[in-house]
Amino acid sequence: MKLRHLALGLAALLAATPLAAQESLLRARLNSDIRSTDPGTNRDANTDAVVLHVVEGLVAYREDTSIGPLLAEKVEISGDGLAYTFTLRDGVRFHNGATLTSEDVKFAWDRYLRRETNWRCLPEFDGRGTTKITAIETPDPRTVVFRLERPTALFLANMARADCGGSGIWHRESLNADGSWKAPIGTGPFRLGEWRRNQFIEVTRFADYAARAGEPDGYTGNKTPLVDRVRWLIIPDASAAKAALLSGAIDINPDIATQDIPELQARLDMRLASSPTMGMMAILMQTRDPLLSDVRIRRAIALSLDYAELVQALSDGQSRYNPSVIPVASGSHGAVQREGFSRNLDEARRLLREAGYRGQTIRMITTRRYNSLLEMATLSQAMAQEAGINIEFEVIDWATQLDRYTRGDYAMMAFTYSARLDPSLSFEMVSGPKATQPRKAWDNPEALALMQESMRVTDPARRQAIFDDLHRRFIAEVPMIVLYNDANVAAHRAGMVGFRAWATGQPRFWGVRLQ
Repeated sequence: MKLRHLALGLAALLAATPLAAQESLLRARLNSDIRSTDPGTNRDANTDAVVLHVVEGLVAYREDTSIGPLLAEKVEISGDGLAYTFTLRDGVRFHNGATLTSEDVKFAWDRYLRRETNWRCLPEFDGRGTTKITAIETPDPRTVVFRLERPTALFLANMARADCGGSGIWHRESLNADGSWKAPIGTGPFRLGEWRRNQFIEVTRFADYAARAGEPDGYTGNKTPLVDRVRWLIIPDASAAKAALLSGAIDINPDIATQDIPELQARLDMRLASSPTMGMMAILMQTRDPLLSDVRIRRAIALSLDYAELVQALSDGQSRYNPSVIPVASGSHGAVQREGFSRNLDEARRLLREAGYRGQTIRMITTRRYNSLLEMATLSQAMAQEAGINIEFEVIDWATQLDRYTRGDYAMMAFTYSARLDPSLSFEMVSGPKATQPRKAWDNPEALALMQESMRVTDPARRQAIFDDLHRRFIAEVPMIVLYNDANVAAHRAGMVGFRAWATGQPRFWGVRLQ
């Protein structure tokens, strides 16, 4: 009865704003409302997904997570890495009809760089993080020059981040007279429409959108809108979302539960789109623990696991084993990153004897919040037992687990990391001095120096050599066991054509049409 009432509620929402003749409406599920429309400020993943249909930055992530131009036609980097010159594309217009100029770019960035804006990514550009922007120059209407205090390989990568709102450029009419945020007037393929809080948010096709040539490519490439409106319906309950999809009340659920995959695959009116994400599933090992401080015991645990069986079970066959902190979808993931562990119980037992292990209990923390983490603990416990390793796991709530993780208060932990799109940031996510950052799993001064170098050098070959070196050191020291990158699986109705899942897990509705 509850699902029936929810379905009726969705039908009422759709009837509340009837379509004009021949107008196309794509209906998508959001599991919670967005937080604001101000790019990269009061935000979460749902907010980013919606806002990045409306605003665009100078550069953006491609499908393979490399960086490509978006509002920029080209980017030139000075020999010393301290000046980035962007040439803007010709003919780009804002949703209010105004032509994009370098002054608009500077105006938006000046606001991002003010502390009172509370932009999430300010530390990356004000000197607290990788670099500091010392000046933004506009020598002519189509040229913008960013000058930096020190070189960094992450300048464009940070600029393109979804959680930064893609550093989206918006027209100054997006602000109220007092300088406060009003609503985004961007350059994206869709313009902001109606937002009924906790019900739906809608965007409408921008008829004068200046699309790049070629094919869609991540958040850049050709982003031509092919539907008149996209309406994200707020449906928090997963069962209600499934019912809405099956009944036709929505066209797509961008993130379905893996247990629903077999049923939806079997339906002729449904299509699935799957992609490995940049998120990471792993088993953490506290290198300061009395037992696990011995690398031989950590390696024995790694050699006791059957990775093919683990990943198959934990991901319902949607992912494959990846021993590296660099995700499989990254352009920096190659043959070296595939070097990992294979099950070898005899070698595991030999290492345990050599280390003097006598069956002492090793405690692993897990949670019921994510079923895969609970299963990770259960399966790894059983596999390790075959090598004579005694693991007991403790099930706690997710908030408590995060607190324990932050304090480094664990021996082992089944854990999940959110996406990092640049390899340097993937290593930074798990590496650092435990004395000041106890949450970090890998505390190795030489590795930290290499990671910092990877953030400075811009030569791709040199960066890749550093990442390869870091991976081999990581596998040798076993501060944690990386298992796989989770998959994002979207389900949509058969009449929706052109949708593709990708590594960020964020849905994109340009290039998508309804038959």
